[in-house]
Amino acid sequence: MKDLLLIALFAALGAGGAGLLGWSAIRLLRRRSMALSLFCVAVVTVLAVISGTFAVAQAMFLSAHDLGVVITVLAMAAVVSLGTAALLGRQVVAGSRALTVAARTVGSDTGFTAPLHPLGRELAQLSEELSITSARLAESRAREQSLEQSRRELVAWISHDLRTPLAGLRAMAEALEDGVAEEPDRYLQRIRTEVERLTGMVDDLFELSRIQAGTLSLSLSRVSVYDLVDDALAGAHALARQRGVRLEGRQVEPEPVEVDSREITRVLGNLLVNAIRSTPQDGVVAVSARREADEVVLSVTDGCGGIPVQDLNRVFETGWRGTTARTPRPADSGERSYRPEVGSSGAGLGLAIVRGIVEAHAGRARVHNVAGGCCFEIALPSARS
Repeated sequence: MKDLLLIALFAALGAGGAGLLGWSAIRLLRRRSMALSLFCVAVVTVLAVISGTFAVAQAMFLSAHDLGVVITVLAMAAVVSLGTAALLGRQVVAGSRALTVAARTVGSDTGFTAPLHPLGRELAQLSEELSITSARLAESRAREQSLEQSRRELVAWISHDLRTPLAGLRAMAEALEDGVAEEPDRYLQRIRTEVERLTGMVDDLFELSRIQAGTLSLSLSRVSVYDLVDDALAGAHALARQRGVRLEGRQVEPEPVEVDSREITRVLGNLLVNAIRSTPQDGVVAVSARREADEVVLSVTDGCGGIPVQDLNRVFETGWRGTTARTPRPADSGERSYRPEVGSSGAGLGLAIVRGIVEAHAGRARVHNVAGGCCFEIALPSARS
């Protein structure tokens, strides 16, 4: 037992010297190639084994022949170990270089292209994360391009919508100023109407800017959706009667929600005005409310004839108003085209405001086609009991 302890002591002294030397080398190489560090670890391991074995052999007073045999065996083992370490280092470097080249494709138009070179588990996981990151960048870029396109369309439409009433106001003002207006009162009434339209456009733009900037302030209170629907129907009754459209409240359940009643009433009012304007005379606009799991879903169904499938995802975009006017086509066609006009300004901001207000309440806004028209739905979190 004593001899074993003595042998262990000599082996530890020999290996410890190599270990200290290797620790210093690894510290110096920590900023160098990973392959060099791996090779250094292998060298330290081999030197530790050789130095420990040599120290024990010297202490055991082996013969020169036996010592030569031991050294030969250790040398062959060292060659194999160092060769294996070198091959492993080259493999790691090759995988790292392939991943470096592939990383340059992150965020490109073609997306991330994973390296064809076989990778270790850690590098493969890194490759997967780069692929996910590239997909997120692509989504962000697409969203940014969509927002930029919406912004350009909004600027173009707002410019057009401003130009028309301003030109009319200028013409009517000049007619009044020159004294050539045959019915001044009618001109003044028309001027007031156009000013109210411009005021509504500015209000819509201000509301949308607050929503997009995240500064929309909500005064939440517990209220029944029955009261919200009743207020919205009362506000839209005059327009519906003028257009010859019948309003119906179908299956409105008195479910409680915690919302800003003024903002949600505006949302419902916008959807109702849009539905009334797009529904032909003698048509029906129906409002309903129901409970689904932890949400309360309010829906407004109109008789617009439906929305083209390719446009369903764009309905809530800022400034989007469709390609054609939302008016009935000849009866024999059986189709109607779509153009949202919600909001006081008619500048294509109403549905964007609807979605912004609903999402500010942690809800969702969506639309889908139904028989003879479309159905706009807003889902709001149900009030806690």
